[in-house]
Amino acid sequence: MMRWVLTAALLAGLGMPVAAQSGTTPVPQDIEILWGQKIPMRDGVRLNATVYRVRGQTVPLPVIFTLTPYISDTYHRFAMRAARDGYVFAAVDVRGRGNSEGRFEPFVNEGKDGHDIVEWMARQPWSNGKTAMWGGSYGGTDQWATVKEMPPHLTTIVPVAPAYVGHDFPFEGNIFNTYVIQWLTYTSGATAQSSIFGDMAHWASVARTLHRNHLPFRVLDSLAGNKSTMFQRWLEHPAPDAYWDGVAPTPEQYRKITQPILTITGHYDGDQLGTLMHYRNFLKHATPEARKGIFMVMGPWDHGGTRVPTRNVNGIEFGDNSMVDIAQLHKEWYDWTMKDGPRPSFLKKPVAYYVAGSDVWKYADSLEAIANETRRYYLHSINGRANDVFASGTLSTAAPVASAPDRWVYNPLDTVPYMESATNPWAMSFVDPTPVHQTGGNGLIYHSEPFEEETEVAGQIKFTAWLSMDVPDTDLWVTLYEVLPDGQTRQLTSSLLRARYRESLRQEKLVTPGAVLPYRFENFPFFARRFTKGSRLRLFIRSPNTIALQKNYNGGGVVANESGKEARTARIALHHDPKYPSVLEIPITR
Repeated sequence: MMRWVLTAALLAGLGMPVAAQSGTTPVPQDIEILWGQKIPMRDGVRLNATVYRVRGQTVPLPVIFTLTPYISDTYHRFAMRAARDGYVFAAVDVRGRGNSEGRFEPFVNEGKDGHDIVEWMARQPWSNGKTAMWGGSYGGTDQWATVKEMPPHLTTIVPVAPAYVGHDFPFEGNIFNTYVIQWLTYTSGATAQSSIFGDMAHWASVARTLHRNHLPFRVLDSLAGNKSTMFQRWLEHPAPDAYWDGVAPTPEQYRKITQPILTITGHYDGDQLGTLMHYRNFLKHATPEARKGIFMVMGPWDHGGTRVPTRNVNGIEFGDNSMVDIAQLHKEWYDWTMKDGPRPSFLKKPVAYYVAGSDVWKYADSLEAIANETRRYYLHSINGRANDVFASGTLSTAAPVASAPDRWVYNPLDTVPYMESATNPWAMSFVDPTPVHQTGGNGLIYHSEPFEEETEVAGQIKFTAWLSMDVPDTDLWVTLYEVLPDGQTRQLTSSLLRARYRESLRQEKLVTPGAVLPYRFENFPFFARRFTKGSRLRLFIRSPNTIALQKNYNGGGVVANESGKEARTARIALHHDPKYPSVLEIPITR
């Protein structure tokens, strides 16, 4: 799912297409567009492709295509560039969208359809048989779906910011977001719904109506004026299960993938967790030889920035070196894998990652090789006081001692003023301290001592909270910040978890009221930042109460069906003593 990082350039976690970045300008050439090319699928459905190639092409060329639900016309700029770079490019509408036949069911048909498209492309007179895929977000997910079907002529894939369905979309930590119906409305019917989709104030109003009136999440599609069979079907699968499993490759399919792969994500990419899930699953199951062919690029970008980097993400500024020419990197990758060109010079090692605060790119042989130290910060407080940003608990490397637990209260019938007034709830500032300053008693805050020297943190943090509560279920939200010496803050990473899934995201187990249980947050997005001397860490844990997320009314029933009628106030205690050592683990690079 997206992480409230939607910008005007993108607007959505899986979503609005991003124009290709301008970079090195190819030599102008006349491009011929072959409109309305019909590609037959194995079941007789015909998909529509718009094909771009140099006018007067006499020699068969490699082909790059994207398979998109966002209407092929949106990729015109990239298609023109690819054709001028010496490739045939095809923008293909998924079934049921644009000018393709059939009925659109998100994620369901893309694997087999992708296979059939690859093999059709390879047979065309303008193709030399080498076929690659391009695309981000949904267009990255369907690359993994296609490669698992083993089309013989698929030469390489470049999945950018791909979602891992049932992991980071349409929910995270098994908590749905209200953006889901916005995306489903955008992709409803055959044509684009860009204006409706992009009206963020309207979607904030829809979500606010749900939130303010304490309505069950299940009626969100009706509030949006788009009763959606797909939305209701997704709600019947609120956790990873067989329904979601069919989109991604199985372990056996990962083992058979041999194509070179370039995958790209960002520190603030709403689909970073999906990108990493695909990447790690591939490395876990692929052959040793195939593992040599996968490269990962992780910049300081949001979802849209994985295709068109910007210097600013929700208020956080990055340096000149963050502005990588992604389109040129794509070209060099395709030249290497399909034209026997040199490996892109940017890819010095299998993992390239940007370090914010230093404005440098670093390289590693693996994600695990980036950090060489784990620093553990145990949670402490004095007299159970950790509810106030100015009188908070502490994060300390000292071992926990006997102490009273800290407590917060989450009443799902409360409304949050600053969220109620939001016109774009999915683009909250990463430098605004309001959420921490206006907890209303919902949440706990912990600070570390200032760093005594510049310190580089790079990787995925982990956090274990020992909690007890008086309700059978609630939702939990943990956020880590850097607090600069002058008091300014930067959000670094965050993680969500529904309490009933604390032991396994695939199996619910309601909470026994009063029991002290461990809640392990191990799904934080990767980030890399060099902390200045004098900066501190800030940890904020609370129960989410926002118009951006499905609300848990704490009743323990089917969350999608619960409303204010089932609401129960949750009183939650966080324990931090030798028996229950709540701890934050951060990866340090020296």
